[in-house]
Amino acid sequence: MSENETTYDIAVIGGGPAGAIAAWEAARQGKTTLLLDRGGRIKPCGGAIPPRAFEEFELPDSLLAARANCARMISPEGREVDMPINGYVGMVDREHFDEWLCERAETAGAKRATGRFMRITRRDDGRVDIAYRARAATRDMPETTVVARAVVGADGARSSVARQTIAGAEDIPFVAAYHEIVASPPAGTAGFDGARCDVYYQGKLSPDFYAWVFPHGEQTSVGVGTAIKGFSMRQAIEDLRASTGMAESTTIRREGAPIPLKPLKRWDDGHNVVLAGDAAGGVAPASGEGIYYALLSGRLAAEAVIAFCETGQVKQLARARKRFMRAHGRVFWILRQMQRFWYINDKRRERFVNICRDPDVQHLTWEAYMHKRLVKARPLAHFRIFCKDMGHLLGLVSSHR
Repeated sequence: MSENETTYDIAVIGGGPAGAIAAWEAARQGKTTLLLDRGGRIKPCGGAIPPRAFEEFELPDSLLAARANCARMISPEGREVDMPINGYVGMVDREHFDEWLCERAETAGAKRATGRFMRITRRDDGRVDIAYRARAATRDMPETTVVARAVVGADGARSSVARQTIAGAEDIPFVAAYHEIVASPPAGTAGFDGARCDVYYQGKLSPDFYAWVFPHGEQTSVGVGTAIKGFSMRQAIEDLRASTGMAESTTIRREGAPIPLKPLKRWDDGHNVVLAGDAAGGVAPASGEGIYYALLSGRLAAEAVIAFCETGQVKQLARARKRFMRAHGRVFWILRQMQRFWYINDKRRERFVNICRDPDVQHLTWEAYMHKRLVKARPLAHFRIFCKDMGHLLGLVSSHR
């Protein structure tokens, strides 16, 4: 080994919630850790996060930009259904949230580096060389290379780490997301409520997903997602801002990115790489919720590579996906089926929003969201929902109520 080599136990590629949590967990467990992030980019995100995440991942309330106590679903015909929350859903601004997580990882001992990940090269001794181009480097300057025993790939959707190391990573389905962060209008403007998240199930705004207005205190995320190529998301946001009284609101920033909608079948390469967050496809279908699942998958990935480093057993790497899917795979499957059926056209969206009026649906929805598990304590409620769903599917229940 060259005396000039910089060697780490664990290298984490990507500084979003998944990568930052992985680096924090590894560093505080005494592993020498590199956290590499390209910097200068904020992921488009509604910013919703359940309160349990703050306790589970030791997050301070100061990271909350707002608390939402209601979600409003808006149908294609403009019908509104309020779903009050027993408690609140936290709203964060990713610009500050992600940076706080990275700073905490650094405080725990992780070495932060800013640069663009280039490649992983395997060594004969089982370690890997990780090449990256420092942010300030010019094209004629040499790349920086470090050595690591294990890697956590948390570099987002269309992950370069995944594409270089995991077979089938390029086949993951995506929804394109775009949002504009704007100055929040005064309360009451065109019905604006800083404590309510509005979700628009309207084909004119998104032909196969949804659009949203999520307040973050002084700022608001106005966004849309779709997998339909050629659909103008910018025009959809322009129309949505006009209809919600935010056409003249100051635009603070614009961001776009793909959002994966199905976990990869494999998160590890069988050698020393494990994926986490969007890179692994850990985003809930139908809702696109990703922050909580990114935090969790980052922790699971860190625990897997720590176990690998301590035992040398490659089988430890597969634990991350197994544990994640054991806890949330069934929910993801149900949400994927729901998206496939209800989001297909405006007629079904109208019925879907109408179903959301039902108190049983609202209770079970929030219980599942807040606690991140399917609710089994109310079998009669599940049966009633099943009967009502069948009525809507068969057209026996009117959507015009």
